[in-house]
Amino acid sequence: MANGGVMETRSVAEALDWQANHSTKAFAPATGRVIWGLLPVLDTDTQVARRMRDWPGLSLEDAMPLRITGGIHNLYLTGDAPELGPVYAGELTDQDAIDAIVVALVEKFDARLLPWLDGPPQTNEAGRSSSVMAGLLWLSRKLGPKFELNEIGASAGVNTMMERYHFDLGGVEVGPEDSPMQLKPEWRGDPPPEAKVEITAVYGSDVAPLDLADPETAMRLKSYVWADATERMGRIDAAIALAGQKRPDLTRCDAGEWVPKMLARPQEAGVTRVLYHSVMWQYMPVATRESITAAMEAAGAKATAERPLAWIRVETNRETFTHELMVKYWPGSGEAWTLLGMAHPHGAWIEWIGAD
Repeated sequence: MANGGVMETRSVAEALDWQANHSTKAFAPATGRVIWGLLPVLDTDTQVARRMRDWPGLSLEDAMPLRITGGIHNLYLTGDAPELGPVYAGELTDQDAIDAIVVALVEKFDARLLPWLDGPPQTNEAGRSSSVMAGLLWLSRKLGPKFELNEIGASAGVNTMMERYHFDLGGVEVGPEDSPMQLKPEWRGDPPPEAKVEITAVYGSDVAPLDLADPETAMRLKSYVWADATERMGRIDAAIALAGQKRPDLTRCDAGEWVPKMLARPQEAGVTRVLYHSVMWQYMPVATRESITAAMEAAGAKATAERPLAWIRVETNRETFTHELMVKYWPGSGEAWTLLGMAHPHGAWIEWIGAD
C-alpha cells in the first residue's frame, strides 16, 4: 500500500523478505540469503532482535535490513566470522544452514552488531556517478559545458571525485583514460549525447562525513558493499587511492542548512551550478526535503542564462522501487522534472530514455 508515495510494509519480516528478494534480483543472491537469515533472528532474545522488532516507522525506507547486513559483513571482513566465507562465495546455498549461521553470529556478537542499526548505510557507490555524468552530458547541450558540482549526502565523497574518473557510457567516453576508476556500465538504449563536460569545482556535505584515509572508515564502507559485488570492492579501493592523492572537499553539515549556503555563494558566469545526490533523499526528514526543494525553486526563479542552476537526482521511486535519473534546470524546465533513465542501484547498468 502507498502512503505519500512511499511503499509501506506490514511488518519487519515483510521488509526483510522484500530486501532479500531485491538483493537477489540485483545480482547479489548471497547477500539475499544472509538477509533471509535475519528472519529467524527476530525470534531470538537478543538486543538486535528487540531493536528490529520494535523498529519505529518504515523499516524498509530506513534501510534497516541493510544496516544490520553491513554489520554482519563487517564480521567477515575483519576475520571474526570465517564461516560466512562459503555463504558469500555462493558455495553454501542451503537456507536452513545459513539461517543457523546468521542466528549464531547475532547471538555471539549482539553488542557489537547493535550500533550498526543506529544509522543508514553509507555505501557511497562510485558506480552511481555514471548516471550523474550522463545527466551532465545531457545538460551540457542545454546550458553549456562548465559545471560547479555540489553533492548532499556525500558520505566519504566518493562521487565528488568524478572529474577524476573515466566513463564509458554507451560508447561516449568522458574523463582521464588512465584513471584507476574505470566505469563502464551496461548501456541500454541510445547513448547519451556526445558533449563536453568541464567540472570547475566540486563540493560535498554530509551530516557525518567519512574519511577514506582512515583504515577503520574504509573498512566500514566496504562492509556496506554487498559481498557478492567484487567489482564494487575494487571501486572502493580505487576511490581510496584517489582520495589519498587529493582529499574530497567535504563539509559536516545538515543538507537542509548547507543547500541555502551553497546557493548563496557567488556564482561564476558561464558555469552551471548543480545540486546532485544519489540514494539518500529517502533518509532525510520530510521537512528537510521540503526546505531544500523550496530553496532550489527560489534560486531557480532567479537563475539566468549566464548563471544557470540544475538539479540531478538518482533516487529510488518509492512506488516502483526503481532507481531513476531525474534532471531539472533553470532557466528552462522550471517546475518539471525530466526522466532521463533508470539505473541499477549500484550502477551496473543504465537504461537511457533521454529527452529533447
